Amino acid sequence: MNLLTVENVSKTYTGHMALDNISLEVPQGSVYGLLGPNGAGKTTLIRIINHITAPDSGLVTFDGNPLTAADVEHIGYLPEERGLYKKMKVGEQALFFARLKGMSKADATRQLKEWFERFDISSWWERKVEELSKGMAQKVQFIVTVLHRPKLLIFDEPFSGFDPINANLLKEEILRLRDEGSTVIFSTHNMSSVEELCANITLINKGKNILSGNVDDIRHRYSDGRYDILFSGNPVTLMNELSPLATGFELTDAPRERHSLRMLINPGCTLSDIIAKANPAVEIAGINEVMASMNDIFISTVGSSDAEN
Repeated sequence: MNLLTVENVSKTYTGHMALDNISLEVPQGSVYGLLGPNGAGKTTLIRIINHITAPDSGLVTFDGNPLTAADVEHIGYLPEERGLYKKMKVGEQALFFARLKGMSKADATRQLKEWFERFDISSWWERKVEELSKGMAQKVQFIVTVLHRPKLLIFDEPFSGFDPINANLLKEEILRLRDEGSTVIFSTHNMSSVEELCANITLINKGKNILSGNVDDIRHRYSDGRYDILFSGNPVTLMNELSPLATGFELTDAPRERHSLRMLINPGCTLSDIIAKANPAVEIAGINEVMASMNDIFISTVGSSDAEN
């Protein structure tokens, strides 16, 4: 079941087509990647989903019904451009935002204390916001975005400014929220995070949907026939056997006195052909397809789209 559906949505600003007939489906209880270069139209689509602006045409459906202003209370949005009141105390401000979301003071205070402890910022409850580092301010904003447990969470570049340890903490929390039933739209330029978190993506460029689908399926589709063979034996013998069938050999050592050989299989050659040649030469421990990275797919797909326009 889809929590959010966007059907043939278009939006124009003073002659500029920000969105051109965009459609996508966000499954309930999933992390969905909304990708694209700067100026692609992602922010416009997010503003439409948040009912900040309206599409010129098309339909947005939320939880089975056309999106209305009342649905916004079920959406948590963490924009890329953050904003906190610098002179307020951290805990006071977090509580203020929680009350705006309709939470009682007692319930909000209890849950905020739990989140602050989980994010290791409990000692900052009575400190002023202006004393926070960028990363710590982002932690506070993340907490107030998710605190009221909205059905849909939208994160725009949530890892910006985070060190690897805190970025990993945030990833774990996003996956935990997903496992507890939240649906997440995740807008980012960080393609490694897409591979880690997202089940499905839509890639927008110049207002158009140029790629949609399951992340694993897309990576498989864009793979170019590269494989890794894990084996025991003589690497030179193996490469000599496989040289009529493959090119681009890259040899590395692997655990337990094994080697790993990466290769690009020639057109018309199958994996069965490779195995038949390799088996008599070495002892094969495993063969894995080298999946295309989302970063490479992003660059090539956007580049192809630009060339067509």
